Amino acid sequence: MITSGHNESRLSSHLGRGVLALLLVALVAGGAYQLGRQQASGERGARRVVALQKQLAQQKSQLRELRARLEAELDALALRLGNLRAHMLRLDAVGERLVKKGKLDEKEFDFRHEPPLGGAGEGAAKGATALDISNELERLGRDLQDREHKLELLEELLMQRELNQQVRISGRPVKRGWISSVYGYRTDPFTGKKRFHRGIDFAAEAGSEVLAVAAGVVVFSGREQGYGNVVEIRHAGGYITHYAHNRENLVKVGDRVEKGETIAILGSTGRSSGPHVHFEVRRDGKIINPARFIGRG
Repeated sequence: MITSGHNESRLSSHLGRGVLALLLVALVAGGAYQLGRQQASGERGARRVVALQKQLAQQKSQLRELRARLEAELDALALRLGNLRAHMLRLDAVGERLVKKGKLDEKEFDFRHEPPLGGAGEGAAKGATALDISNELERLGRDLQDREHKLELLEELLMQRELNQQVRISGRPVKRGWISSVYGYRTDPFTGKKRFHRGIDFAAEAGSEVLAVAAGVVVFSGREQGYGNVVEIRHAGGYITHYAHNRENLVKVGDRVEKGETIAILGSTGRSSGPHVHFEVRRDGKIINPARFIGRG
């Protein structure tokens, strides 16, 4: 009986130690599990922090790129605005030149000041945005194109008017002088008889300049019986002007002459009683009284 109780006591002791061991193992395992979870959680947190840092760095880089791009766009807008203003100044200069050249009303065609504007606005004033500036630049660009086109048309019209004035027969063939004989019947200074005078004589100092009264092409330059040295110029509309008694002709056949250009030196060659230029106008072979053209000048 003693042996049996002793054995039971030993068994109980072994069982208790086994249970205690199992509890210890369980406790250790549980602690290890918790520690592993904490470590895993810490690693995930660290990785998350790293990821957030990378994302923040990327966003900062994107912000820098965006700022640089915006600054570049603003610089481009400023450059374009400067170019447009410079272009406007050039157009203003052209406009002022055309106004003076065409003798137009400077108040009506004012290129120095902005046109007066007015009117009450509605709502609160808003600050300009990049889109507003871009739209304004586009509008200014269209206005400049329209203005440039109109100025080109104006210049073309003025040039055409100047061309018409160039080819239009007007004025006198001398800078300084006086009419010594008119168109029509007169007493011939050599015979004393009535004779038809086909032009107008302009007396002036010998050696002075004989001028073309309109732009044209020289069709004759040489001597002609009774007229001495002669220059003839063909003009638009079938007109021909005739300059006679020259001391010297300064142009030759085929030369293109401008209005007011010197074509000869005044003299008294041919059938002449003194230094003067005999001036005739013909159209399609018919003699025309030059007085109507002299009066235009």
